[in-house]
Amino acid sequence: MIANSAVLKTAISRRVTNKWGNSLIGVFLMLIFFAPSPGHAGIARVEVHAFQSTTLTDQEFLTGKKNGKPIILAGELRIPKLGTEQLPAVVLVHGSSGISGYVDDWAQWLNAMGIATFVFDSFTGRGLVAVNNDQSQLGRLAMIVDAYRALELLAKHPRIDPERIALMGFSRGGQASLYASLVRFQRMHAANAPEYAAYIAFYPDCRTTYRGDIDVVGRPIRIFHGSADDYSPVDACRSYVERVRKDGKDVQLTEYPGAHHVFDWAMLKEPRKLEKAQTTRRCNLEESSNGRIINTATGKSFTYSDACVELGPTIAYHPDAHGKVQKALKEFLATEFMLLEQP
Repeated sequence: MIANSAVLKTAISRRVTNKWGNSLIGVFLMLIFFAPSPGHAGIARVEVHAFQSTTLTDQEFLTGKKNGKPIILAGELRIPKLGTEQLPAVVLVHGSSGISGYVDDWAQWLNAMGIATFVFDSFTGRGLVAVNNDQSQLGRLAMIVDAYRALELLAKHPRIDPERIALMGFSRGGQASLYASLVRFQRMHAANAPEYAAYIAFYPDCRTTYRGDIDVVGRPIRIFHGSADDYSPVDACRSYVERVRKDGKDVQLTEYPGAHHVFDWAMLKEPRKLEKAQTTRRCNLEESSNGRIINTATGKSFTYSDACVELGPTIAYHPDAHGKVQKALKEFLATEFMLLEQP
């Protein structure tokens, strides 16, 4: 593991002044977490970077507030090639379980294509491990801010081409990757920042209608989902994509028959039912004019105590879907990143 000494020096200084409280303890735990692994074989350089973000409630995010709780997060940058050439990169956003094995699997797969990866941890710096069983621990939109700040960091890196950075997320992270493309959200939280070259969302939750949500940036958006997903059912994403496409935007939904949530994790030898995991699969939610998320069935602010919240979704590997999504993504990234050679 190669840590950025300037970042760590700054972090230590802030710890001494006690400005950031326990968040820096989380950073040092993350530095331990991002230790060398077999996935680093064939990688030219690995760097761990700390960066500042902000924890916002959904209402604070939707009303454009910027004075939430400052937080220090960390992520691992893998640079797959020696030299000085600027490389394309993909920022990977984890789901409700934190950085699971399939996120690392995708990082290795992308590195083998000659693409740098940045996997950041939205949880440890906030004192979280996982939120599957209590989604109220972190706002549904907070990770979008993290993704914007990660892009600002990478765009300044000498080995990364700032014009070829894509955002790719899974489940809760897929939701962040999808809605990070909204023009309104970027104006509020990333007005002077660079822009992602593409937005890639794996099995996101599309059950919330946000004001102005068909006004997305002029970059390609790709969604990969399974027809058997009972964690974040695909029907809401079908409806959303149809609305956005009618507005002439480059958004595509690819649906894999019979595939469940996390269909891309080969380690799942058998389907697993997450007995206590919360889902909004029976909820219909929309943003009000004052930034509240409203349960349309009750007309009141949504909470995870609402009757529409159900438990017990299934996650399962689907080899056919996994193979097909790898092929589709390889072709997409080769085109968007103008990769001349494919391994």
